[in-house]
Amino acid sequence: MSEIGNSGGDTKRIGGRAAAVRESAKRSWKVFAILILLFLLLYYPVGMIMINNIDDDTEFVPTGTNVVAGGSHAVDMMAGLIDREINVNRWTANDPFFMPSAALDNMPNYQQGIISALARFGFELTDQIGRTRGSSQTDPDLQEAAGLLQYSGTKWAWDPTISLLPTAASEEQYEKARSSLISYNKRLANGKAVFERRADNLLATLDRIALDMGSSTATIDQHIDENSGDIIDFQADNIFYGVKGQAYGYYMLLKALSQDYESLIKERNLTNAWAQMLASLKSVIDLDPFIVINAAPDSQFLPNHLTAQGFYVLRARTQLQEISNILLK
Repeated sequence: MSEIGNSGGDTKRIGGRAAAVRESAKRSWKVFAILILLFLLLYYPVGMIMINNIDDDTEFVPTGTNVVAGGSHAVDMMAGLIDREINVNRWTANDPFFMPSAALDNMPNYQQGIISALARFGFELTDQIGRTRGSSQTDPDLQEAAGLLQYSGTKWAWDPTISLLPTAASEEQYEKARSSLISYNKRLANGKAVFERRADNLLATLDRIALDMGSSTATIDQHIDENSGDIIDFQADNIFYGVKGQAYGYYMLLKALSQDYESLIKERNLTNAWAQMLASLKSVIDLDPFIVINAAPDSQFLPNHLTAQGFYVLRARTQLQEISNILLK
């Protein structure tokens, strides 16, 4: 009888331990599930805060391999901005859905705005500044860079809409463009490439930049006309930061060009006009609202940030045209 009793007690103890193990496992799974839920809830917002960076430092100076002694300051700036946005700040416009930065929209639009300015200037380098005359051969490095900077900024390493095989990511193409720009600048420093400092080359370049800025103001005007006063406007900030990035890119390039064309600018008494134009572009860059609002232009209570931005862009464009008129004389 005692053996039977002991056997029953052992069974109870074993059953109790099993129940305790099951309860412990349940608690562990609950803790694990809570941790996973917290991770999912924090992954995107925390990751977005850590990555987001609207780098509008107007005192930025290219360094390292981006700078070639005896080369063009504007080309140095192009290489430096590409390097900064890709290798320092990291390119975000093509991040896939599983990256927290995929939920960002201001930084990607700002970065693409910068690249759009560099791409436009890349064409002017190829067609105007980097060749002796219109009938002369285009520089192969500049032609390569201009083409690569036209590559879409939203292409990731794998895009099934193009191919099931890996494809060229945006930052890879821009990095190749940077290498071509540095190669051109090295040849320029060695007297084996052309950088024309004539007034007509600068005039044509400024005219194209003014046209590009005019296109941006048209986009702003259309969006205000069609959507101002809307309670929810998810496109206003995209346009705002795209134009801001473009203005920043042109500001930095034109600032560098004033060094490349320093003698011409002084000779034509353009120093003050050039400084005023840069100041207008800087006003576009300095606009930094916490939330971009596209209120009715005559609203008494809410601002319209696109209207303010468009005003400064138009003023900078007008000043560019005034500089062009002086260069024509």
